[in-house]
Amino acid sequence: MKVIEKLKSAFDGGTGAGAGGGVFSFEYFPPKTEEGVENLFDQMDRMVAHGPAFCDITWGAGGSTADLTLDIATVMQNMICVETMMHLTCTNMPVEKIDHALDTIKTNGIQNVLALRGDPPHGQDKFVQVPGGFASAFDLVKHIRAKYGDYFGITVAGYPEAHPDSIQSKSGATSQAYNRDLAYLKQKVDAGADVIITQLFYDTDLFLKFVNDCRQIGITCPIIPGIMPITSYKSFLRMTGFCKTKIPEEISDALLLLKDCEQAVRNYGIHVGTEMCRKIFAAGIKTVHFYTLNMERSSLAILKNIGLIEESKVSRTLPWRPATNAFREKEDVRPIFWANRPKSYITRTLDWEKFPHGKWGDSRNPSYGALSDYTFMRPRLRDKKLQEEWAVPLNSIDDISERFVEFCLGNLRSSPWSELDGLQPETQIINEQLANINTKGFFTINSQPAINGAKSDHPTFGWGGPGGYIYQKSYLEFFCSKDKLDALILKSRSFPSLTYIATTKSGISTSNVSPNSVNAVTWGVFPGKEVLQPTVVDPASFRVWKDEAFDMWVQGWAGLYPENDPSRELLEKVQRSYFLVSLVDNDYKRGNLFAVFDGI
Repeated sequence: MKVIEKLKSAFDGGTGAGAGGGVFSFEYFPPKTEEGVENLFDQMDRMVAHGPAFCDITWGAGGSTADLTLDIATVMQNMICVETMMHLTCTNMPVEKIDHALDTIKTNGIQNVLALRGDPPHGQDKFVQVPGGFASAFDLVKHIRAKYGDYFGITVAGYPEAHPDSIQSKSGATSQAYNRDLAYLKQKVDAGADVIITQLFYDTDLFLKFVNDCRQIGITCPIIPGIMPITSYKSFLRMTGFCKTKIPEEISDALLLLKDCEQAVRNYGIHVGTEMCRKIFAAGIKTVHFYTLNMERSSLAILKNIGLIEESKVSRTLPWRPATNAFREKEDVRPIFWANRPKSYITRTLDWEKFPHGKWGDSRNPSYGALSDYTFMRPRLRDKKLQEEWAVPLNSIDDISERFVEFCLGNLRSSPWSELDGLQPETQIINEQLANINTKGFFTINSQPAINGAKSDHPTFGWGGPGGYIYQKSYLEFFCSKDKLDALILKSRSFPSLTYIATTKSGISTSNVSPNSVNAVTWGVFPGKEVLQPTVVDPASFRVWKDEAFDMWVQGWAGLYPENDPSRELLEKVQRSYFLVSLVDNDYKRGNLFAVFDGI
C-alpha cells in the first residue's frame, strides 16, 4: 500500500492511527557489515511490532549502498512485513540504473519511493549530474510518474530552513533563497509527489512556519516532520553541522553542560524530542518520522511519552504479522505449522499468484516452494545462541528431552524449530504442561492454548481491532516415537474431540481426519464483519511442512556437532525413526488436550 493511502486511512476514519491519535514511522540506513545487517533486522522486528505506518531505508551517499539498499528493502517488505519506502537518488545513477532499481522493488511488491537528488559522492564537494542521469529530484519524480504511472507512492524531502546548499551563512538562508526553495518544493509536488518528509530540525516554530508557508503557496499534501533524537553530543554536532540546522540556544546550553555524560545526553534528547512532538501534535499535525540512526531506545521512549505506543500493549491486525507486499495484501489465512517460522513460510510462498483470503479452501495454492539453503539460513548471532544452548553432549533420549523441557520453561531463548526469540507470550500460560509432556518423550515444537471469547484487545491473545472476541482450539505439534504414538492413539479413543495427523520423514502416516479436511483453529468475531479464521490445520500443507520440520533435526541441531559425533548420530536416528504429530482438541470450551497424555 502507498504511504499516502495509509495516511488517508488513518485520518479519514480508518484504524491506522496510533493509540494516541497519531501516526509514526522510522528511518534506517544500511550497516557496513553482515553482522550489522543481521542486528538491524532484529531491531526492525522489535520496532515494527509497535505498528509504524511505514519504514524507510536510505540509499547511501553517491549510491554507495545501492545493491544493499535494494536487498534490505526487499527483506523489510517481504520478511519483516512493514510497509517499506526506499530512498532513490540521482547521484552516480544513469537512468538505466534508476529503472533497474524501480523495476526491482516493483517486482518485490514495494510501492513507495523517497525521490532525492542525493549528496555528492564521498570526496566531492558538489553534486555532478552523470551522463544519462538526472540533475534533480524534480526530474526523478517526473520520470517515475511518466514511466510507472500511479504504481508508486512518491515522497520528497522538504527543508524547513531551506536546503543546505541555499544556506550561505550562520544566520540561515535569505528570504529569497527560502522562497525559491519553497517554489521548488511545489514543483516536485506538482510533478507527482504525494507526501513530504522534512529534514531534521530542532526549532519547532520554524517547522510550523514552514508548513504554513507551504499551505500558502498551494501545497496541500501531507507534510511529515522528521525528528532526529539526540543520542550523543558528537553525532548531534556532526549532523546539525552537515545539515546547517539552527539550534535553539536553550538546547545548545543544556547540551554543553551534559556533553560529558552520554546517558544524560540521551535522556535530554528524549525530553527534547518529546516536547517537539507534543508541540507539533498540539498544532494539529499528527504524524512524525524518526531518523533512528539504527537505534531504537530513544525513538520508542519518545513515542511512549506522547502516547502513541504502549510497551505492554502491542496491537495486531491478525495473530501473525500480515504481509505488506502489494501482491499479498489481502492474505488473511495461513496454516499454523509455520507459526514459529513465518519468514520461512513467506519464502516458500513467494511465487504464489493468489493468497488465501477469507477461507483457506477457497483460494489455496497447490504449490509450495521447495526447501532451499535459504529456508535454513540463520543470522550469525542466532546460530551462536543455538550453539551455546543446544550443542551439549547427548548420550540418550532423556538428554534430548531435557533441551525441550528447558526451552518450555523459558530457560533457553532459542530453538532449532523457531525463528522467534524464546517462548511466545500465549504459550507461556501452558509452559508447565508442555514441559511435563516433553519429559515423557513428546518433543513439542508448536502449540497454542484454548481460548473461548477473549476480548480482541487482550494484551496476549487479542488481535483484529477493538470490539471483537477471539477463539482458539488447543493445539500441539510434537515429535515422538512409534511406541509413544501408538499409546497416544489408543488413549485418544476416549477423547472424541481430538483429531490428529502423524507422519514420519519417509511419509508413513496415520490420521483420523480426511486428507482434504481443513480445520480452523483460530477465529475472531468482530462488529460488522464476517468471521475471520486466520489460522488453520490443513493436512496437505502438513505434508509439505513435515519435510522442513524433520530437516531441522539435522540442519538446525545435528549440524551444530562435528561429523561422526555421537550426539549428531543420535539426532539423526531420531529424525529417521520418529513421527511428527499435529494434535487438535476441537472442544475449545471444555476440552483438556493435555489429559490424553496422562498415564503414558
